[in-house]
Amino acid sequence: MSVQLYLVTYNVLQILGWSVVLVKTVLGLLNGLSWPELYESVEFELKIFQTAAILEVIHAVIGLVRSPVGTTAMQVTSRVVLVWPILHLCSTARYSIGVPLLLVAWSVTEVIRYSFYALSVLKQPIPYFLLWLRYTLFYVLYPMGVSGELLTLFASLKEVDEKKILTLEMPNRLNMGISFWWVLIIAALTYIPGFPQLYFYMIGQRKKVLGGGSKKKQ
Repeated sequence: MSVQLYLVTYNVLQILGWSVVLVKTVLGLLNGLSWPELYESVEFELKIFQTAAILEVIHAVIGLVRSPVGTTAMQVTSRVVLVWPILHLCSTARYSIGVPLLLVAWSVTEVIRYSFYALSVLKQPIPYFLLWLRYTLFYVLYPMGVSGELLTLFASLKEVDEKKILTLEMPNRLNMGISFWWVLIIAALTYIPGFPQLYFYMIGQRKKVLGGGSKKKQ
């Protein structure tokens, strides 16, 4: 399988997967599902396609794509932590208002992003409406996604602390302790420098792509 065919296949599968998450999320909200019910309705697809994003870090490392390894790894890791250690292990996190926020923000963003990437890999002209969506909706979707992620993370802290989830206490054979509660606190603090940097980067990219710039970047 050629690199191009592999990347197109990967991106198309992600488009389909995140489209399912988006449709189920919208239908769930329209039907008045509780936040836990909403999460459960998309849990299977969310876990599969968000976990599959780990491949994007590998793509960047081995040079299949030009994405920066550090930024890609940070973004993928934060989401995988939300999906598995937090939402999978902490039932209280599913009651957070952050759940619908992150589901809407993630699914809309990813359907647009992977559509953009698939056309780029095929070296096809990017329709203006797709360019506009990719470089405009982030104004709303990025703050919505970050708010959803942080609110969901905060909602898990009490349960993580009480149940000692993924926590290694002293004394033990390894003679070391690990507090997952503190790991989450530190992770939350990384949003302080990380979010403004990414947000203003996208504003700059929007000016280049839609504001008269000649280069179109992903």
